[in-house]
Amino acid sequence: QVHVVESGGGLVQAGGSLRLSCAASASPFSLNNMGWYRQAPGKQRELVAFITRGGTTNYANSVKGRFRISRDNAKNTVSLQMNNLKPEDTADYYCNANSRVLGKTLDYWGKGTLVTVSS
Repeated sequence: QVHVVESGGGLVQAGGSLRLSCAASASPFSLNNMGWYRQAPGKQRELVAFITRGGTTNYANSVKGRFRISRDNAKNTVSLQMNNLKPEDTADYYCNANSRVLGKTLDYWGKGTLVTVSS
């Protein structure tokens, strides 16, 4: 079982920055995509950004140019640098990692970290 733990959430004013970090307890280089999702109150969980093992990134349109995702394959960590934060970025942020085992994709989730952006 792979355990995923996030850190770095908190309260910040609009225009400020936060950095989220996530660590997964998996063997080095064993994970495929790693990424971040978020869920605001009353809304569905949505993709924020993900990064492949090879380093290809994908961002939600709402965060392009403001957020940057990075990872360390050897340590199975992924980070999300969030700049120019807006009140609409307020949400619980969840780290996700996945792997392929016997032809099946397995998803691993953290418990989430709260980001609150005040106006």
